[in-house]
Amino acid sequence: MGNRVRLTNDRLNSYGYRVLTDGVDITQYERNPILLYMHRRGQAIGVIKNIKKENGEITGEIAFDEATELSCQCKKQWDFGSLRMVSIGFNIIETSEAPEHLVAGQRYPTVTKSQLHEVSLVDIGANNDAIRLYKDGQLITLGESGGCPLPRLNHKPNNNPQMDIKTLALQLGLPETADEAAVNAKLNELKGSKEESDKMRAENEQLKLAQITTAVDAAIKARKIPADKKQHFIDMGKKLGIDDLNATLDAISPAHKLSETIQAEQTEAPPTKGPWELRMEEIRQKLNK
Repeated sequence: MGNRVRLTNDRLNSYGYRVLTDGVDITQYERNPILLYMHRRGQAIGVIKNIKKENGEITGEIAFDEATELSCQCKKQWDFGSLRMVSIGFNIIETSEAPEHLVAGQRYPTVTKSQLHEVSLVDIGANNDAIRLYKDGQLITLGESGGCPLPRLNHKPNNNPQMDIKTLALQLGLPETADEAAVNAKLNELKGSKEESDKMRAENEQLKLAQITTAVDAAIKARKIPADKKQHFIDMGKKLGIDDLNATLDAISPAHKLSETIQAEQTEAPPTKGPWELRMEEIRQKLNK
Protein backbone atom coordinates (compact mmCIF):
# COMPACT_ATOMS: atom_id res chain seq x y z
CA MET A 1 0.00 0.00 0.00
CA GLY A 2 3.01 2.26 0.25
CA ASN A 3 2.90 2.77 -3.49
CA ARG A 4 -0.64 4.22 -3.56
CA VAL A 5 -0.69 7.69 -5.04
CA ARG A 6 -3.32 10.31 -5.71
CA LEU A 7 -3.88 10.63 -9.44
CA THR A 8 -6.32 13.55 -9.39
CA ASN A 9 -9.00 15.31 -7.30
CA ASP A 10 -11.54 18.13 -7.53
CA ARG A 11 -9.27 20.90 -6.29
CA LEU A 12 -8.23 23.90 -8.37
CA ASN A 13 -4.83 23.37 -9.97
CA SER A 14 -2.15 26.01 -10.41
CA TYR A 15 -3.14 26.59 -14.02
CA GLY A 16 -6.57 27.88 -13.05
CA TYR A 17 -8.94 25.02 -13.91
CA ARG A 18 -10.47 21.96 -12.24
CA VAL A 19 -11.19 18.39 -13.32
CA LEU A 20 -14.26 16.97 -11.58
CA THR A 21 -13.53 13.49 -10.25
CA ASP A 22 -17.11 12.28 -10.72
CA GLY A 23 -16.85 13.11 -14.42
CA VAL A 24 -13.67 11.14 -15.06
CA ASP A 25 -14.28 7.93 -16.99
CA ILE A 26 -11.65 5.37 -15.96
CA THR A 27 -13.24 2.39 -17.78
CA GLN A 28 -10.92 2.43 -20.80
CA TYR A 29 -7.82 3.06 -18.69
CA GLU A 30 -8.63 0.12 -16.43
CA ARG A 31 -8.38 -2.11 -19.52
CA ASN A 32 -4.84 -0.85 -20.14
CA PRO A 33 -3.56 0.83 -16.95
CA ILE A 34 -0.22 1.84 -18.45
CA LEU A 35 2.43 3.70 -16.46
CA LEU A 36 4.72 5.78 -18.66
CA TYR A 37 7.85 7.73 -17.90
CA MET A 38 7.49 11.52 -18.44
CA HIS A 39 4.48 11.01 -20.79
CA ARG A 40 6.69 9.41 -23.45
CA ARG A 41 5.19 6.74 -25.69
CA GLY A 42 7.42 3.69 -25.93
CA GLN A 43 8.73 4.13 -22.38
CA ALA A 44 6.33 1.98 -20.36
CA ILE A 45 7.74 1.23 -16.93
CA GLY A 46 4.80 -0.52 -15.25
CA VAL A 47 1.09 -0.29 -14.49
CA ILE A 48 -1.34 1.28 -12.03
CA LYS A 49 -3.22 -1.30 -9.98
CA ASN A 50 -6.24 -1.20 -7.68
CA ILE A 51 -7.58 2.09 -9.03
CA LYS A 52 -10.18 3.70 -6.76
CA LYS A 53 -12.47 6.66 -7.39
CA GLU A 54 -13.94 7.84 -4.11
CA ASN A 55 -14.19 10.85 -1.80
CA GLY A 56 -13.59 13.29 -4.64
CA GLU A 57 -10.28 11.77 -5.75
CA ILE A 58 -8.78 8.97 -7.84
CA THR A 59 -5.95 6.91 -6.40
CA GLY A 60 -3.96 3.88 -7.53
CA GLU A 61 -0.96 1.71 -6.68
CA ILE A 62 2.21 1.95 -8.76
CA ALA A 63 3.70 -1.39 -9.86
CA PHE A 64 7.02 -1.33 -11.75
CA ASP A 65 7.54 -4.18 -14.23
CA GLU A 66 11.36 -4.00 -13.94
CA ALA A 67 11.53 -5.33 -17.50
CA THR A 68 13.82 -2.56 -18.65
CA GLU A 69 16.77 -0.70 -17.24
CA LEU A 70 14.59 2.44 -17.14
CA SER A 71 11.88 0.67 -15.09
CA CYS A 72 14.50 -0.66 -12.64
CA GLN A 73 16.02 2.78 -12.29
CA CYS A 74 12.60 4.38 -11.71
CA LYS A 75 11.71 1.78 -9.06
CA LYS A 76 14.95 2.46 -7.19
CA GLN A 77 14.37 6.19 -7.34
CA TRP A 78 10.74 5.71 -6.26
CA ASP A 79 11.78 3.59 -3.31
CA PHE A 80 14.48 6.11 -2.41
CA GLY A 81 12.11 9.05 -2.78
CA SER A 82 13.84 11.08 -5.51
CA LEU A 83 10.95 10.23 -7.86
CA ARG A 84 7.58 10.27 -6.12
CA MET A 85 5.10 12.18 -8.25
CA VAL A 86 2.75 11.31 -11.09
CA SER A 87 1.07 13.23 -13.89
CA ILE A 88 -2.26 12.37 -15.49
CA GLY A 89 -3.31 12.50 -19.15
CA PHE A 90 -7.02 13.17 -19.86
CA ASN A 91 -9.17 13.42 -22.94
CA ILE A 92 -11.51 16.40 -22.49
CA ILE A 93 -15.15 15.57 -23.26
CA GLU A 94 -17.19 18.39 -21.72
CA THR A 95 -16.49 21.66 -19.89
CA SER A 96 -18.68 24.09 -17.97
CA GLU A 97 -18.63 27.78 -17.01
CA ALA A 98 -21.71 27.46 -14.79
CA PRO A 99 -21.28 29.31 -11.47
CA GLU A 100 -21.82 26.12 -9.46
CA HIS A 101 -18.76 24.61 -11.16
CA LEU A 102 -16.44 27.57 -10.52
CA VAL A 103 -14.39 28.46 -7.46
CA ALA A 104 -12.41 31.51 -6.41
CA GLY A 105 -9.35 32.11 -8.57
CA GLN A 106 -10.53 29.97 -11.49
CA ARG A 107 -9.38 31.25 -14.92
CA TYR A 108 -10.52 28.43 -17.20
CA PRO A 109 -13.74 26.37 -17.41
CA THR A 110 -14.14 23.27 -15.30
CA VAL A 111 -13.66 19.92 -17.03
CA THR A 112 -16.91 18.19 -16.09
CA LYS A 113 -16.48 15.09 -18.25
CA SER A 114 -13.19 13.49 -19.27
CA GLN A 115 -11.54 10.17 -20.01
CA LEU A 116 -8.41 8.99 -18.21
CA HIS A 117 -5.83 8.29 -20.94
CA GLU A 118 -2.55 7.52 -19.19
CA VAL A 119 -0.53 7.95 -16.00
CA SER A 120 3.14 8.92 -15.97
CA LEU A 121 5.88 9.00 -13.41
CA VAL A 122 7.46 12.48 -13.47
CA ASP A 123 10.37 14.22 -11.86
CA ILE A 124 8.49 17.44 -10.98
CA GLY A 125 4.79 17.49 -10.46
CA ALA A 126 1.83 17.29 -8.13
CA ASN A 127 -1.85 16.77 -8.51
CA ASN A 128 -2.44 20.46 -9.08
CA ASP A 129 0.46 21.25 -11.43
CA ALA A 130 1.56 18.01 -13.10
CA ILE A 131 -1.67 17.22 -14.94
CA ARG A 132 -1.57 16.97 -18.70
CA LEU A 133 -4.63 17.11 -20.92
CA TYR A 134 -5.37 15.69 -24.33
CA LYS A 135 -7.55 17.81 -26.60
CA ASP A 136 -8.76 16.22 -29.85
CA GLY A 137 -6.06 13.58 -29.54
CA GLN A 138 -3.22 16.09 -29.05
CA LEU A 139 -1.23 16.16 -25.82
CA ILE A 140 -1.34 19.59 -24.17
CA THR A 141 1.15 20.42 -21.43
CA LEU A 142 -0.29 22.96 -19.02
CA GLY A 143 2.96 24.65 -18.12
CA GLU A 144 4.46 28.09 -18.65
CA SER A 145 5.62 27.12 -22.15
CA GLY A 146 2.50 25.15 -23.01
CA GLY A 147 -0.92 26.20 -24.19
CA CYS A 148 -4.18 25.56 -22.42
CA PRO A 149 -6.80 23.79 -24.56
CA LEU A 150 -9.58 25.50 -22.62
CA PRO A 151 -10.87 29.01 -23.40
CA ARG A 152 -10.49 31.65 -20.72
CA LEU A 153 -13.55 32.50 -18.68
CA ASN A 154 -15.40 35.65 -19.69
CA HIS A 155 -16.15 36.42 -16.08
CA LYS A 156 -14.23 36.04 -12.86
CA PRO A 157 -15.59 34.72 -9.58
CA ASN A 158 -15.75 37.16 -6.69
CA ASN A 159 -12.39 36.46 -5.02
CA ASN A 160 -12.42 39.52 -2.75
CA PRO A 161 -15.97 40.52 -1.78
CA GLN A 162 -14.79 43.12 0.73
CA MET A 163 -12.83 44.98 -1.93
CA ASP A 164 -15.82 44.78 -4.29
CA ILE A 165 -18.12 46.26 -1.62
CA LYS A 166 -15.65 49.09 -0.99
CA THR A 167 -15.39 49.89 -4.70
CA LEU A 168 -19.16 49.70 -5.16
CA ALA A 169 -19.75 51.94 -2.15
CA LEU A 170 -17.50 54.65 -3.60
CA GLN A 171 -19.23 54.40 -6.97
CA LEU A 172 -22.60 54.84 -5.24
CA GLY A 173 -21.39 57.95 -3.44
CA LEU A 174 -21.13 56.20 -0.07
CA PRO A 175 -18.09 56.27 2.23
CA GLU A 176 -15.60 53.45 1.68
CA THR A 177 -16.40 52.21 5.18
CA ALA A 178 -19.99 51.44 4.20
CA ASP A 179 -20.98 47.84 4.89
CA GLU A 180 -22.90 45.45 2.68
CA ALA A 181 -26.25 46.43 4.26
CA ALA A 182 -25.68 50.11 3.44
CA VAL A 183 -24.68 49.28 -0.13
CA ASN A 184 -27.76 47.09 -0.60
CA ALA A 185 -30.00 49.81 0.83
CA LYS A 186 -28.57 52.34 -1.62
CA LEU A 187 -29.00 49.91 -4.51
CA ASN A 188 -32.64 49.34 -3.54
CA GLU A 189 -33.17 53.09 -3.34
CA LEU A 190 -31.72 53.58 -6.81
CA LYS A 191 -33.76 50.68 -8.12
CA GLY A 192 -36.94 52.25 -6.73
CA SER A 193 -36.05 55.61 -8.26
CA LYS A 194 -35.40 54.00 -11.62
CA GLU A 195 -38.70 52.11 -11.52
CA GLU A 196 -40.57 55.32 -10.68
CA SER A 197 -38.74 57.19 -13.44
CA ASP A 198 -39.54 54.43 -15.94
CA LYS A 199 -43.21 54.56 -14.91
CA MET A 200 -43.38 58.34 -15.38
CA ARG A 201 -41.61 58.06 -18.73
CA ALA A 202 -44.11 55.44 -19.91
CA GLU A 203 -47.09 57.56 -18.80
CA ASN A 204 -45.64 60.60 -20.58
CA GLU A 205 -45.20 58.63 -23.79
CA GLN A 206 -48.80 57.43 -23.60
CA LEU A 207 -50.02 61.01 -23.13
CA LYS A 208 -48.01 62.22 -26.14
CA LEU A 209 -49.38 59.39 -28.27
CA ALA A 210 -52.94 60.24 -27.24
CA GLN A 211 -52.42 63.91 -28.24
CA ILE A 212 -50.92 62.92 -31.58
CA THR A 213 -53.72 60.45 -32.32
CA THR A 214 -56.38 63.03 -31.44
CA ALA A 215 -54.79 65.62 -33.77
CA VAL A 216 -54.57 63.11 -36.65
CA ASP A 217 -58.17 61.95 -36.15
CA ALA A 218 -59.32 65.60 -36.24
CA ALA A 219 -57.41 66.16 -39.50
CA ILE A 220 -59.05 63.09 -41.04
CA LYS A 221 -62.49 64.29 -39.95
CA ALA A 222 -61.74 67.70 -41.47
CA ARG A 223 -60.76 65.94 -44.73
CA LYS A 224 -57.23 67.31 -44.57
CA ILE A 225 -55.67 63.85 -44.84
CA PRO A 226 -57.08 60.50 -46.00
CA ALA A 227 -57.90 57.87 -43.38
CA ASP A 228 -55.44 55.37 -44.84
CA LYS A 229 -52.60 57.78 -44.00
CA LYS A 230 -53.42 57.83 -40.30
CA GLN A 231 -50.47 55.70 -39.16
CA HIS A 232 -48.09 57.69 -41.36
CA PHE A 233 -49.03 60.96 -39.65
CA ILE A 234 -48.97 59.33 -36.20
CA ASP A 235 -45.40 58.17 -36.86
CA MET A 236 -44.57 61.67 -38.09
CA GLY A 237 -45.93 63.10 -34.85
CA LYS A 238 -43.76 60.75 -32.80
CA LYS A 239 -40.68 62.01 -34.62
CA LEU A 240 -41.55 65.72 -34.88
CA GLY A 241 -43.58 66.25 -31.71
CA ILE A 242 -47.14 67.48 -31.29
CA ASP A 243 -46.36 71.17 -32.02
CA ASP A 244 -44.69 70.53 -35.38
CA LEU A 245 -47.41 68.02 -36.30
CA ASN A 246 -50.14 70.57 -35.61
CA ALA A 247 -48.29 73.16 -37.69
CA THR A 248 -48.08 70.70 -40.58
CA LEU A 249 -51.76 69.76 -40.37
CA ASP A 250 -52.84 73.42 -40.15
CA ALA A 251 -51.05 74.12 -43.43
CA ILE A 252 -53.11 71.47 -45.25
CA SER A 253 -56.35 72.69 -46.88
CA PRO A 254 -59.45 70.48 -46.56
CA ALA A 255 -60.36 68.52 -49.68
CA HIS A 256 -63.85 69.15 -51.26
CA LYS A 257 -65.94 66.76 -53.32
CA LEU A 258 -66.75 67.76 -56.92
CA SER A 259 -70.48 67.47 -56.21
CA GLU A 260 -70.16 69.93 -53.37
CA THR A 261 -68.38 72.41 -55.64
CA ILE A 262 -71.10 72.18 -58.34
CA GLN A 263 -73.87 72.52 -55.79
CA ALA A 264 -72.20 75.55 -54.29
CA GLU A 265 -71.97 77.20 -57.72
CA GLN A 266 -75.66 76.50 -58.45
CA THR A 267 -76.83 78.03 -55.21
CA GLU A 268 -74.79 81.17 -55.59
CA ALA A 269 -76.91 84.43 -55.89
CA PRO A 270 -77.00 86.14 -59.33
CA PRO A 271 -74.45 88.85 -59.77
CA THR A 272 -75.53 92.36 -58.80
CA LYS A 273 -76.29 94.64 -61.80
CA GLY A 274 -74.24 97.77 -62.21
CA PRO A 275 -75.57 101.34 -63.03
CA TRP A 276 -75.19 100.92 -66.82
CA GLU A 277 -77.16 97.67 -66.83
CA LEU A 278 -79.92 99.32 -64.76
CA ARG A 279 -80.15 102.32 -67.18
CA MET A 280 -80.44 100.08 -70.25
CA GLU A 281 -83.19 98.08 -68.59
CA GLU A 282 -85.09 101.29 -67.81
CA ILE A 283 -84.92 102.48 -71.45
CA ARG A 284 -86.02 99.05 -72.65
CA GLN A 285 -89.12 99.21 -70.42
CA LYS A 286 -90.13 102.69 -71.78
CA LEU A 287 -89.90 101.56 -75.38
CA ASN A 288 -92.12 98.62 -74.68
CA LYS A 289 -94.86 100.98 -73.51
